[in-house]
Amino acid sequence: MPLPFALPELDLTAPLNRHRAHVKRDWIDGNGHMNVGYYVVAFDHASDTFCEQLGVSWEYTRRELGMIFVLEAHVTYDRELLPETPFRVTTQLLDHDPKRIHIFHEMIHAGEGFLAATNELMIMHVDFETRRAAPWPHETQARLAAMAETHCKLPKPEKAGRVIGIKRKS
Repeated sequence: MPLPFALPELDLTAPLNRHRAHVKRDWIDGNGHMNVGYYVVAFDHASDTFCEQLGVSWEYTRRELGMIFVLEAHVTYDRELLPETPFRVTTQLLDHDPKRIHIFHEMIHAGEGFLAATNELMIMHVDFETRRAAPWPHETQARLAAMAETHCKLPKPEKAGRVIGIKRKS
């Protein structure tokens, strides 16, 4: 069954490079830079941009067709971002199955080009009524397959799959 709303043309750029934003003044902490929690907010907005490509945006949830739940998230903070700094977020599809996607975001300073932060997510599709895991809609599965064909050619991001811990010298 097709989705009951128009979908954007599928962007097969690898990685997806559509999300643009800037550091809002109310995201600044006492250190004068972007607070750690707002990196997660910014990455969440980038996830929304990615989900729009798949046909499972907030419109999908508003129509009570299904929902997206984050199962696990990892963030690295590489360089600080200051007030009003423009940034972009790229998204790489690392893996998917009938109910889940594994994606990796990189937040990049839009002017200077340095990596500011990364965010790795495991996301699950959920049936709206039962609130249980459910297969992606057919259109979403087709879009994921097409995206996976281009994204699988990218190298795995260096920071993907990291485990947190203190490294000890032997």
